[in-house]
Amino acid sequence: MTREAKRLQVINALIAQQQHTAHVAQQEMDSAQQQSNEYGANVDRYDSYRTKMMRARDMYAKQLSNANASLRYLQEALRMPPFERAEHGAIVVTEKQRFFLSIGAGKFVVNDSESPTGMQYYFAISAQTPIYLAIKGKTVGDSFIVNGIQQTIKDIY
Repeated sequence: MTREAKRLQVINALIAQQQHTAHVAQQEMDSAQQQSNEYGANVDRYDSYRTKMMRARDMYAKQLSNANASLRYLQEALRMPPFERAEHGAIVVTEKQRFFLSIGAGKFVVNDSESPTGMQYYFAISAQTPIYLAIKGKTVGDSFIVNGIQQTIKDIY
């Protein structure tokens, strides 16, 4: 598989995860709004159940907004070429882990027929994380240390 194909595969896997997150947030937000509406008219201005439902709706609305912003970034990342240096938008492979320097989405799975298990795990990390700061600007063959663990970069794309 080419570097470009690997890159697209990783980004598309993260897009699918973020689309699922957005879908779940939308469903939960709609459910909280519906429960609030079905509860009936306000009994008094200190109605705790309605307030609880509105807070839940607002929380899910924020999650939906964050997921949609992440999806917009990932759509832009699809158009970026493979990278030679570890910078925002690059995928960095070390002997211990695989990182996608993009959004703070955590661990996600990429189906990979070349892997013995048929899948590989990647970590989507944002620019605010210590590991991102340690990796930034490095090239293949460079090493970095985070939390006392040394890793060497095997590939960047």
